[in-house]
Amino acid sequence: MHIAPKIRGYICTTAHPAGCIQNVKQQIQYVSNQPSIASGPKKVLIIGASTGYGLASRIVAAFGAKAQTIGVFLERAADDKRTASAGWYHTAAFEQAAHQAGIYAKSINGDAFSDAIKQETIALIKKDWGGAVDLVIYSLASPRRTHPQTGVSFKSCLKPIGEPYRNQTMDMISGRLSDVCIEPATPKEVADTVAVMGGEDWMMWIEALLAEKLLAKGVQTMAYSYIGPKLTDRMYSKGTIGMAKKDLVATGKILQHRLRPIDGQAVIAVNKAVVTQASAAIPVVPLYISLVYKIMKEKQLHEGCIEQMYRLYADRLYRTDRKILVDAQGLIRIDDWEMREDVQQAVAALWSKVDEGNLATVTDWVGCRHEFHKLFGFEVEGVDYSLPQVAALPIPSLNLPI
Repeated sequence: MHIAPKIRGYICTTAHPAGCIQNVKQQIQYVSNQPSIASGPKKVLIIGASTGYGLASRIVAAFGAKAQTIGVFLERAADDKRTASAGWYHTAAFEQAAHQAGIYAKSINGDAFSDAIKQETIALIKKDWGGAVDLVIYSLASPRRTHPQTGVSFKSCLKPIGEPYRNQTMDMISGRLSDVCIEPATPKEVADTVAVMGGEDWMMWIEALLAEKLLAKGVQTMAYSYIGPKLTDRMYSKGTIGMAKKDLVATGKILQHRLRPIDGQAVIAVNKAVVTQASAAIPVVPLYISLVYKIMKEKQLHEGCIEQMYRLYADRLYRTDRKILVDAQGLIRIDDWEMREDVQQAVAALWSKVDEGNLATVTDWVGCRHEFHKLFGFEVEGVDYSLPQVAALPIPSLNLPI
């Protein structure tokens, strides 16, 4: 079958198998060309491992530190009517490459918020590793969560808090600029967003692993966050998603105390703004990303997920001096290049000048749109899109008994 992108709003409903495979190969090649992370982790659990920063984290662990990895995610296999999701193809490509390199890699596909998937993961760790997980990465991104104990379902939202928010935004695909006015979230919407995107589930994962004594002495656990500039703070750091990220940081402090008896540490890595399906959905943020991409590329500071994650591992988390590099608040600021004063001043200067007539020159909208397509395996260099594809690509470990 021939596969073309089918985009509705900020969602692409198709994924290209060969493009997704090539995308993963390119990330593996990048890591393989960097110095090895000799002091890196050896047994890594990644919760939310199939796309974006979670996938890049898994690639860096496996091909940068030769770590064994178990990835947990919720992705869709192909059927008679549609392709598999991009994350499915990413994982199939990653596992195949890892196995060819002699690196252990297995995956679990299901609702990571559920007790059932936590227990399935614990059973696999016991069977294959016997414990001793030395890094747990929490990189879960989901719009909904059902609480495993109460059965109550929550739905997150992307809204300001307190007052309506007015600003200009950009459609990532069409490049159309428009003015938006977003009504503030209700208290319930704020609470629901925290329930989905905050730290409770991260805590549940670590508590479950601690109870089974599956964490190694000196274990690290890390969750990902974003802060961003003043330009986007009403929609991000001061909006509903920002409240969830603050809860994540607070959870990290609690986990730091919980892990002290085994000399473990819990940290938050604040990452750079990148093009993802989630970021494309947040009003105002796509326009900001298109500007910051342009400025950072001009200054030769631009990084995608894989470059960020390699630098995070090599220069922040697993340094040769074995010191984790954090700021005064205890955060790993891998967004440091994005938040440089000269970068932010340049972005702010361009913000008021943007219109649809100069969008392609003032911003990197074209590059951002290209990156959005690449998320789903389209517009990837080295892929012949005229060739027919086999959509039902299997993930090797999902066909193996636990």
